[in-house]
Amino acid sequence: MSVGGPHGAGLSTHVLDTARGRPARGVPVRLYAVTQERRTLLRETTTNADGRTDEPLIARGALHAGTFELTFEVDAYFADLAPDVPFLDEITLRFTVADASAHYHVPLLVSPWSYSTYRGS
Repeated sequence: MSVGGPHGAGLSTHVLDTARGRPARGVPVRLYAVTQERRTLLRETTTNADGRTDEPLIARGALHAGTFELTFEVDAYFADLAPDVPFLDEITLRFTVADASAHYHVPLLVSPWSYSTYRGS
């Protein structure tokens, strides 16, 4: 299932394992809405064999402007590559949606020792 592009999700993500050169399967992901008062859990899911979630994190038409956090639990996923001293545990990405009519794709490129992200399409 394709979740990107103009007919896809309002918000989607995927996790790429840059140490092994493949999608990261089985990574728990949590999505929060963030306001000045609090952080509210919107969704909990796990990445599939393609490193994506089975469904969009927020469906097309349901996305709203605001601040969000995606939290990825990568410690168990990388336990076999860095068993002695896990460097990364949870990775939290905070980002802002300004145009709720646009598609936001927030991928995580990760190894046991580093990560990066960007706004994808």
